[in-house]
Amino acid sequence: MRFACIALTCCVALGCTKNREPSSALNSIDPAAFQATVAAAVKDLHVPGAVVLLRTPQGEYTALVGTTELGQQTPPKTSTHFRIASNTKTMTAALIVLLAQDRKLKFSDPISKYVPGVPNGENITIAELLKMRSGLYGYTNAPELAAVMDSDPSKAWTPQEVLDIAFRHAPSFAPNESYEYSNTNYALLGLVAEKVGGRPLHDQLQDRLFTPLGLDKTLLPAAEAAGTIPNPYSHGYMYGGSAYALVDELYPADMQAAALDGTLKPIDYTNQNSSYATAAGGAISTADDLADWMKALVSGKVFNSEYQKQWFDSLQAEDPEHPELQQYGYGISYQRFGPKSAMYYHGGELPGFNSFIGYDRDNDVSLVIWTNLTLSPDGRTTAQALLPIVLDEIYAGSKLAATPTPTTTK
Repeated sequence: MRFACIALTCCVALGCTKNREPSSALNSIDPAAFQATVAAAVKDLHVPGAVVLLRTPQGEYTALVGTTELGQQTPPKTSTHFRIASNTKTMTAALIVLLAQDRKLKFSDPISKYVPGVPNGENITIAELLKMRSGLYGYTNAPELAAVMDSDPSKAWTPQEVLDIAFRHAPSFAPNESYEYSNTNYALLGLVAEKVGGRPLHDQLQDRLFTPLGLDKTLLPAAEAAGTIPNPYSHGYMYGGSAYALVDELYPADMQAAALDGTLKPIDYTNQNSSYATAAGGAISTADDLADWMKALVSGKVFNSEYQKQWFDSLQAEDPEHPELQQYGYGISYQRFGPKSAMYYHGGELPGFNSFIGYDRDNDVSLVIWTNLTLSPDGRTTAQALLPIVLDEIYAGSKLAATPTPTTTK
């Protein structure tokens, strides 16, 4: 799953609390200029509405653009709920790490110990699932999944149903032979958490992560409730069928042209049931909660020191020939974007929404970007396209917007 404006109305909402002089790594943020830069980029992407929430040692800055619903003048806020898609993996992985910290499982355990019928299951470890190194076919790549999602958008999926889709396809490679992003890994990890923890995944996430950290606007809905989003919420839009969000398929030229000239309207995917994603991408949250979550996760408020170190040490280069590029570990990515900028982060994308969440522990920078259009008419993942532009605003000497968009996790 690649789970990361049309007649745009720009709704300015700037928040800034000055604390101290910026470090040499960070620019001084001018709130009006920050808003204008984000608004211009959002307009270029034809996104109906977007939120950028930035927290630095100098204060908090927000760029709130457009509307949460086409045809209405309802500006988004940092408290607006949206579907966070694959950013859910940071939470599922954190729960697995906590269960290991409780000595209820080991990262070296084979998945066959917990879930029967997994191809190569006796040779695939929990660690390999966490790091996307199982080789298992990703069920969201299967055209039959998208077909059902579009024909029956209210369908409540079970993890076994999506795993059945995955297991009908041959694995891509032997366990730990390579890296390949696959939502099948996290569907399995959700089942592991439920078996080991003895309770539904959404209850464990609530009790072990959301409530202790004060994330009171974050939830993983049960399958039967996964077609709705709590108020206040944003609608989510995309051109074309679900397959465009699930696989790297470009819009054809005629579709791009029709979207750009307005003859093709985006489809409202807000109430498509997200239970097909669940542990891999079914959570709902807000920008405020996600900024708190990422800082807590990276700064040591979730695990004890032993398992925090294991979480950091889990990072492994996706491409061993380019270790300087994206690394992926236990539900987290890491990448240096320049000499002064490096983030632990994740991305999320599903029909209707695109997002990025990150925390730079060296400079104490939290960043959340979300949009309510999955792909721009020219096929760019929208929050990911905003990322280099926003990073250039944050970091002194950064020129990422002039180069190809950094690698992102979808």
